[in-house]
Amino acid sequence: MDLLHTAHVPAGSGPFPAILALHGWGASAHDLIGLARMLHGGEAIFLCPQGTVEVPLGPQMGVGYGWFPLSRGGPPDPVEFLVARKLVAAFLEDALERYPIDRSLVVVLGFSQGGVMAYDLVLDSPERFKALVALSSWLPAEIAGRIEPSPALAALPALVIHGDKDPMIPVERAHESRERLEALGVHVAHGEYEMGHEIGPHALRDLNEWLEAQAFQGC
Repeated sequence: MDLLHTAHVPAGSGPFPAILALHGWGASAHDLIGLARMLHGGEAIFLCPQGTVEVPLGPQMGVGYGWFPLSRGGPPDPVEFLVARKLVAAFLEDALERYPIDRSLVVVLGFSQGGVMAYDLVLDSPERFKALVALSSWLPAEIAGRIEPSPALAALPALVIHGDKDPMIPVERAHESRERLEALGVHVAHGEYEMGHEIGPHALRDLNEWLEAQAFQGC
């Protein structure tokens, strides 16, 4: 597997439902792995690959990582984004071979910039995924604009969660994302919380309840 990653794998032979979790700008493969035991009772494979774009965090903080260079509010550079897209897609293919994953129960979750990658991956091939979760993120018009409505999109549940005090990605971008998803026929649940650029306890509780109802019911 070409991307460094962390993994939570339940005891037993499986196959297990799986969550592919994509971190945000300046984070790492360790950033979201703590969610593994909090979602689906720890009984889902939880995979956290690490982006390859280095993000200097200062002399005391070291280096974080991203998926593609930031563009000051503009669309991602198409060449850099294509590189990231291929890396994430290849990682998933390798993971499906390496880990005992139930291929009918794969959820993609992304936080912040990782949410952009999650949108791209799932909307491009919705028939392959059980659900989509975007946390404190945004759906660029450039991604939504190249997708056509389809029966697979109409069957796809999506959850958009955002903080109403997010200082990095305004909550209005989550509203835009929901509208773009709905225009594609996606069934969208939306949660807005009194929090910043983070995953607060109430958001985490609702995320887990939504996953159990929409993705992992009966498994």
